[in-house]
Amino acid sequence: MSPFATTRREFLQQTGIGMAALPFLANLPSLGFPNSGQPKQRLIVVFTPNGVVPKTFWPQTEGGDFELPPILDPLKPFQRQTLVLKGIGDKIRGDGDNHMRGIGCLLTGIELFPGNIQGGSHTPAGWSSGISIDQEIKRFLQSNEATRTRFGSLEFGVLVPNKSDTWTRMVYSGPNQPVAPIDDPYQMFHKLYGQAKNRELVGSVLDDLTADLERLAKRVSRDDRQLIEQNAQFVREMERELERSAKADTVHAVPELEPGIEGKNDQMPTLTQMQIELLVNSFLNDFARVATLQFTNSVGQARMTWLGIDEGHHGLSHEPDQNESAQEKLTKINRWYCEQIAQLAKRLAETPEPGGEGSLLDHTLIVWGNELGKGNSHTLSDIPFVLVGGGLGFQMGRSLRFDNQPHNRLLLSLAHGFGHTIETFGNPDYCQRGPLSL
Repeated sequence: MSPFATTRREFLQQTGIGMAALPFLANLPSLGFPNSGQPKQRLIVVFTPNGVVPKTFWPQTEGGDFELPPILDPLKPFQRQTLVLKGIGDKIRGDGDNHMRGIGCLLTGIELFPGNIQGGSHTPAGWSSGISIDQEIKRFLQSNEATRTRFGSLEFGVLVPNKSDTWTRMVYSGPNQPVAPIDDPYQMFHKLYGQAKNRELVGSVLDDLTADLERLAKRVSRDDRQLIEQNAQFVREMERELERSAKADTVHAVPELEPGIEGKNDQMPTLTQMQIELLVNSFLNDFARVATLQFTNSVGQARMTWLGIDEGHHGLSHEPDQNESAQEKLTKINRWYCEQIAQLAKRLAETPEPGGEGSLLDHTLIVWGNELGKGNSHTLSDIPFVLVGGGLGFQMGRSLRFDNQPHNRLLLSLAHGFGHTIETFGNPDYCQRGPLSL
């Protein structure tokens, strides 16, 4: 690399390699770009809806010697890298019902604006009045050349309804500025790599890159050549999968909010795995260091027929605790969600950190949250927060119980873990004791 090339674009200009090769050199240590010299920190926030079953979710004991309950059992391979946080609540009140405030305030920690979206028996509401913590951390990282990436953040979705309302958005780039997740893997793939504009124009993004990639490989180390080859192989395989998906007409049917939805969403497991692969690959190639993965939406009505469950998730979550059949089904649903997080952790753990020590998981913190603590009571207390991975300096491998602390303090902890030592986030009334000690 020329000593005068300090950015990827300058490198491409000096070497004559086309701009289409940019995604393939985003994370090559041997090129010595400013953001490749220090250990990386990454964040993934995963959202699942409708609360949990407390008796099958929360560990019975505190500290490092705890047993994972049925819902969290899939995380057993990562128990030493897991933090279960009980006693953290969403204290934000104001306009909107608990489902709306649950998702709209989950990452923002501040009230919703008044609006005309009516929910439940509460007042109508609009969008959140503040930025979400993922976007705050993104803004902090993007402000420094040493931590800047191509996209900053990526917002993934699975079966998110094709409608824009408070129940479907948890990410905000600022007050009144919701960010829609991308729940079509094809669309996300072409955001990362592609030039084709729609599913009918599927064509290999590598067809015109072969010569450029060969020239690039000659300028980097053997490890980086392997990374380029791995990246290219991933693109090839993803394109084949997307082509098969298009031919099979497996575009998902979007679930509605109301009970008795029409259509099937049996592609949810496949879509989830495709999004996980894209997310892991985006981190491997340093496209972003912040990501969100949103499953359905607040009051989500996914029907997990592959688990033998025909009822919608939200409808089941309203059943009383005495309905043992509903409790068993809800446990299965939440365990399935946990299995997806365990798969995400597994893929990160088996992927070496490019140019560094350990795996991607060692440098990535997964934060799993929900808009409610419990579905049938719509409580905003005991919001289920589970952290998996590393990278932020937290002491993992513990079950912790707090005394009804506001979740703003957890959001502050995430910012401080990245070195972004802000004193408040969201509503400052709930930040007075500073970040949680994790």
